[in-house]
Amino acid sequence: MVEQLGLGLALGAAIGTGLTWTRLRHRSRAATPNGAVLHGKTLTTPQLLAWIDAGTQGWLILTPDLHIAYINEKAERLLQISHNLLVRGQPLEEVLSIPELEEAIVRVRHQQRPQRSEWEWQGDPLEAIVLPGSDEWLLVLLQSRRSLEAQQQQQERWVSDVAHELKTPLTALMLVSDRLEGAVQGQDSVLVERLQKELRRLQLMVEDLLELSRLENSLPRDNSSYSALTLENLVDSAWTSIRPLADARGVHLAINSDEPGPLLGDQRRLHRAILNLLDNALRYSPDNSHVEVEILPSGGWWMLSIRDHGPGLSDMDLNNMFQRFYRGDPSRARSNRSGSGLGLAIVQQIAVNHGGRIQARNHAGGGTNVELLLPRGGQAL
Repeated sequence: MVEQLGLGLALGAAIGTGLTWTRLRHRSRAATPNGAVLHGKTLTTPQLLAWIDAGTQGWLILTPDLHIAYINEKAERLLQISHNLLVRGQPLEEVLSIPELEEAIVRVRHQQRPQRSEWEWQGDPLEAIVLPGSDEWLLVLLQSRRSLEAQQQQQERWVSDVAHELKTPLTALMLVSDRLEGAVQGQDSVLVERLQKELRRLQLMVEDLLELSRLENSLPRDNSSYSALTLENLVDSAWTSIRPLADARGVHLAINSDEPGPLLGDQRRLHRAILNLLDNALRYSPDNSHVEVEILPSGGWWMLSIRDHGPGLSDMDLNNMFQRFYRGDPSRARSNRSGSGLGLAIVQQIAVNHGGRIQARNHAGGGTNVELLLPRGGQAL
C-alpha cells in the first residue's frame, strides 16, 4: 500500500508538471523547480523516482498515446528486457506483446478504475495492476505471482477450513437450543431465545464465508453455469423473497425499465447479488416508502440502479461498505435486522466474476444509490 501510494504520488507529480519522458530519468540527481513543495521545501520528481526505484515492485509509466515514459529496473527484470535495450519513449506494443495487459489497459481507459491482470511470461507467472491517472496517463505495477499465490491459497484454505469446521458444532448447538426451548420456562426462555438468535447469526456468517471463499476461488467470467437471463426477472424474483418483510413496513418496489436487460450469467449468484442489494435498500428505507429500481443501457453494459429513500451514507460508509465485515452506522438503519457483514462483499465478488463492477453514491434527492454494472451479452469491454 505504501509503495502504491508513493507510485501514485510520483505519477501525479510527473503528469501535473507536464514533464516529458526525457525529464523523467531516475538517474538524474539535479533539483528541479517542478517538484512538489511541502512546508517550503521542494521534493523533486527525480528524488521521488529514486526512492520508489529502491522498492521491490516493478512499475512503468505510460503516456496517453501508450509510449513507455518510465520503467524501473525491477520491471525490466520481470519482463526480461535487456538493460542494453532502450525502451523509454518507445511504443508499448513495439516492446511488449501481452494481450492480457493490453486488455486491462483498454478496460482502465473505458471504466477509469484500476484493473488487475495475470499472465505467464517466459515461464514466470506475473501480475499487473493498471492504475488510471489524469489526462489518460497510466501507471502499471508489476510483480511475480509465485509467492503471492502461495500466500493467497494458504489464506483461502484457512478461511474455508475454519468455516467447514464451524458448521458441525453450530448445527449441534442449534439442536440443543431447540430442545432447551421446550424445556425451560420464565426468564430462562429469554436467554434461550437470545442464544438461538446468536447461533442463527453465526450460521449465516459461516455460510457467507464459504460462499465468498468459493467465489474468490472461481475463475472470472467462467460461463460453465451461465444461462440466458433478464435483470427484470431477477429483480422480481429477489423482491418476492423479501416481500413479506417489505409489506410489514409498507415499503413498495418501484421498477422503471424500457428494456428487460437481457444478459448471460449465473442465475443463482446473480439472484443472490440482487437479493442482497434489495435487502440492504429495504433495511435503510423508512416505513411507507419505496425502493426505486432502474434498468438502463450504458454502452456495452447494463446498469441496475437501486435507490432507497433513507438518510444516505457517510463518506466512511461509502468508502468501506463493500469490504468484508464492515458495518455502517446502525443508527442510519430503519430495520433492526442484522446480517453477517459479508453481503455486500459477496455482491462485489459476484460482479467481478461476471466481468462487471458495483459502485455506490448518495443520491442528490436523498437516500443511497447503488449501481450494479454487468456486461451485455456476457462479454466485458
